[in-house]
Amino acid sequence: MDMLKQLSLAGLVPVIKVKHAEDAVPLCKALKDGGLPVAEITFRTDAAEEAIRLVHEALPEVLLGAGTVLTTEQADRAWNAGAGYIVSPGLNPVVVKHCVDKGYPVLPGCGNPSDIEMALSLGLKTVKFFPAEALGGLKLIKAMAAPYGDVKFVPTGGINEKNLPEYLAFPKIAACGGSWMVPDDAIENKDWDRIENLAREAVNVMLGLSVVHVGINSENAEIAMTEAKKLSTLLGWPMNKDSAKGVFVGGSFEMMKTWFRGTHGHLAIGTSNVDRAKWHMEQRGFEFDEETATYTPDGRMKFIYLKDEIGGFGIHLLLK
Repeated sequence: MDMLKQLSLAGLVPVIKVKHAEDAVPLCKALKDGGLPVAEITFRTDAAEEAIRLVHEALPEVLLGAGTVLTTEQADRAWNAGAGYIVSPGLNPVVVKHCVDKGYPVLPGCGNPSDIEMALSLGLKTVKFFPAEALGGLKLIKAMAAPYGDVKFVPTGGINEKNLPEYLAFPKIAACGGSWMVPDDAIENKDWDRIENLAREAVNVMLGLSVVHVGINSENAEIAMTEAKKLSTLLGWPMNKDSAKGVFVGGSFEMMKTWFRGTHGHLAIGTSNVDRAKWHMEQRGFEFDEETATYTPDGRMKFIYLKDEIGGFGIHLLLK
């Protein structure tokens, strides 16, 4: 799979600065264990190249990038050490062309339309937007995205757990970079448990998972309607939708008119991005039934079932 596509599925890129190369492996392992098998190690310290090499050797499954790359020489050193992509704070055409010619996936920093047009002329369609909040944040990205329909952005700088969902809700945002889950004091104190917990919390915020409704199986439409009326009377909730498949009570329960998927029924889990939630759940060891997937007109996944039941219930993801 294309590296930039994988970054988009990961959704969130921890941007880390390590003073001691030996800290990089336990740090990236903590991120991976917290659900973020991705990291951008910046060339802001002399330890960066060795840190990248150590992580690449010990944790090859981590999507590993090199950040703050300012020269062609740094790009080569990062790539040879094991980086899977190159990130720069600005768009230096010499560095970008070097990366393109060498086949290194590269995300140059772009902060205005001229930068974007330079990136397009160099063959790129995904760019970094830095420093995001200081430049105008999502409002500016939306304004710039309008005339450049094929361009995707990876904003970094000022992204946190509060504004992350708003950024990722915009379809032109491929992923976001952030550092709140890797605070300097936690790295200095080698508090890997804290970083793992912060990464897990960040993933939960990003995916925004919630129970949308519970489907309950019935043998036929008559029984489904009878049971729906009972539930409606019990809860005082209206029967607000009668479809070919089932009767909804208050939007939270769906009485199925046939014995549908799942021994007892199904759980619909809503998320802001089904493709991304699916990817993260696959990292946790779950498999999906690809034949059940449906898509929006613009190609985003909007629905898919897990292969296996949990507690006698089928589980499907649903685009909010």
